[in-house]
Amino acid sequence: MSAAVDDQVRVGFVGLGNIGRPMALRLAAADGLALGVYDVAPGPLEELAAAGAEVASSVADLAAGVDVLCVMVRDDDQVRDVMGQVLGVAGDRLTVVVHSTVAPDTPRQLEMSASRHGVKVLDAPVSGGGMGAAEGTLAILVGGSDEAFAAARPVLDAMSTKVVHAGGIGAGTKLKLARNLMHFVAFTAATEAQRLAEAAGLDLRALGDVVRHTDAITGGPGAIMHRETTAPIDPDDFWFGVFEHVVALGEKDLSFATALADELGVDTPLARLALERLAPGLGMPHSALVSEESA
Repeated sequence: MSAAVDDQVRVGFVGLGNIGRPMALRLAAADGLALGVYDVAPGPLEELAAAGAEVASSVADLAAGVDVLCVMVRDDDQVRDVMGQVLGVAGDRLTVVVHSTVAPDTPRQLEMSASRHGVKVLDAPVSGGGMGAAEGTLAILVGGSDEAFAAARPVLDAMSTKVVHAGGIGAGTKLKLARNLMHFVAFTAATEAQRLAEAAGLDLRALGDVVRHTDAITGGPGAIMHRETTAPIDPDDFWFGVFEHVVALGEKDLSFATALADELGVDTPLARLALERLAPGLGMPHSALVSEESA
């Protein structure tokens, strides 16, 4: 990558897929950044070149000329392959930012290898999908040293509206995995709700419209995530009264829903598990409804 203006941050981006390509386009449009890119597919490279990015001939060529190298490839093996091409050509000025969602131990392993070459590493998976990437509204969840985070911060800010420095190396990945656990369990619960609605003769598209509408108002599952601990709640705590209402309403509606499922012959294992675990998960006792049923 050719030299950039002195006050610009030289950025490289490897991996121009469904999310990486719009992320890189945000960087190409940002002030104060000089962007170079690499991918094995020619189409995205042509698009990025048209947006003003410089196309590198290889990962090593790109890494040799940048200050921050963003990596958004498919999996752990591809991340390691990219890192292997980077080490040995990059000096101690380089910070590698791994946006791919990898296994919990991978960021620490990458950092150990990179540190022997003076290269800094951040794990920085993203949340928000292709739409968030295109609009520049991603949440980027970062793990790594304060020094590496400071070096990459202008680049991260250009692609997102929320950057969370979660802690040391690996913390960003663990935060992303916790977030996605909720995401995909919720997807599975949605399929359960669809089966119940379908058995009841309801319009599934209407159900989806209602879910999207009300989640946009209430915040969905994130609405209950304000405490700093999962410990049981003291009755004198502010949150006790709030969650007492949540538990009473939730256990009532889950009881009605599972009763309807029994009537219609629909298997709803997540709903039954939620009825059992909602209250203790919130750090609360069961409502009178469930307590009476258990007696």
